[in-house]
Amino acid sequence: MKKSFSSLGELSGLLGKEIDAPVKTAVTIESSELVYSTDVGRIKPSSKQTVLTPNDGFAKIRRETKGRKGKGVITISGLGLTTEQLKTLASKIKKSCGAGGSVVGETIEVQGDKREAIAKLLEQAGFKIKFIGG
Repeated sequence: MKKSFSSLGELSGLLGKEIDAPVKTAVTIESSELVYSTDVGRIKPSSKQTVLTPNDGFAKIRRETKGRKGKGVITISGLGLTTEQLKTLASKIKKSCGAGGSVVGETIEVQGDKREAIAKLLEQAGFKIKFIGG
């Protein structure tokens, strides 16, 4: 018995089956969204950014330490801005405070306890401020 086969036909002859042509399978895609094209590469669908929670008129500033191993973080919520606007505002706040931070969902998190500096910057941007918690 041969251990190596030079073609698929020899293998099928050993098994007793005849293979005339390779089997082709058709793949149907139910979604009509185009993901990749050889003309332009990866295609990202256009998405509209919506604000999930509307602005009630107050930017809420809160100091949190829960779930952060005792490290203090200032969270700013209730701004009523889109994700891109939140990111630009967060970068301005972080630069003015000299601290790190990020945008999580619809809240801005800034490391450290810089509530007064953040409140002053938000008032200059036209927001009403409300301190929540201690």
